[in-house]
Amino acid sequence: MTRKAQLADVQHLAELFDHYRIFYHKDSDIPAAEKFLTERIENNDSEIFVAENEGELVGFVQLYPLFSSTRMKRYWLLNDLYVNENYRGKGFSKQLIEASKELAKSTDAAGILLETGKSNDIGNKLYPSCGFEIYDEVNFYEWKIS
Repeated sequence: MTRKAQLADVQHLAELFDHYRIFYHKDSDIPAAEKFLTERIENNDSEIFVAENEGELVGFVQLYPLFSSTRMKRYWLLNDLYVNENYRGKGFSKQLIEASKELAKSTDAAGILLETGKSNDIGNKLYPSCGFEIYDEVNFYEWKIS
């Protein structure tokens, strides 16, 4: 089952979020994760959906709003998707992606954008299987402050 995350979920969601960050080689920091997620939910900065199995949070997806000037519509950036390793391969990622697609439809968005590493074999199989296409018509650049 998937549903929109609530403030009451933050403590358990922060544990999943911490594992997600560790996967991307960041240091564990559950108090900072709780603060970050609480701020996102309270400020309506993002949309977070959680996957549950028998009352336990097992995964989440977090999307941020973007806007396309040429399309004059919103896009959603699927920034974070994580499922606990003990629950992978059971369809939770696809359920979270479906919840994301429903959000895009219900907000009359142009679509969903995401990026994943070329070495992310699981993601690079998952996203096309859910209808995402590689968009190779542009170059992606990044400017970092530090």
